[in-house]
Amino acid sequence: MPAPVASPRAMPTDPDASDIAHAASGDPRAFARLVDRHLARVHRLAWRTLGNDADAQEVAQDTFLRAFTQLPQWRSGQARFSTWLYRVAFNLCQDRLRGRRDYLPVEDLDLSDPQAGPEIAMARLQRLERIEDAMAQLPQRQREALLLCHYEGQSQEAAAEILGVSVEAVESLLARARRALRAMLPVEPAAHARTVPETKP
Repeated sequence: MPAPVASPRAMPTDPDASDIAHAASGDPRAFARLVDRHLARVHRLAWRTLGNDADAQEVAQDTFLRAFTQLPQWRSGQARFSTWLYRVAFNLCQDRLRGRRDYLPVEDLDLSDPQAGPEIAMARLQRLERIEDAMAQLPQRQREALLLCHYEGQSQEAAAEILGVSVEAVESLLARARRALRAMLPVEPAAHARTVPETKP
């Protein structure tokens, strides 16, 4: 994926702009700061999308390798550097997922609550498994939009940039995904139920 080029529409200042400029000039410390700043989130996105840590690490490495090779051609444009990184990582994940049917839990399960006994822990695990199964049944684009906006905390604008669609399309994908999950997931007692993901516009 080529680096964004100059756009006639002004964009907010990219907080990575200084390090990008220095890294593009050959400063390894500046590039190291970019990696330190964004590696954890890129890895987490890949982990949630692909299903295992080894693949996630490879995607993260490939993402930053592409960034390193394209920084000399970087121009301020339509996307922030962080959004561009997410899009590169997301595309690399999709390349690996083609032909695969497995799906990773997108939400961590915390069983460390000292107040949670074995029955509560098992109920949470069973609920999480049902959520995973339901998420796996969503059309790919709906699942991707939900992953980015709900689990990764991306704005709808950023998700639209990453997915290469309009903001309105993201809103529609999220609405359909939530309706589908509600239809697939039975209502459970409020004490231990996990709700269908909601996202703010």
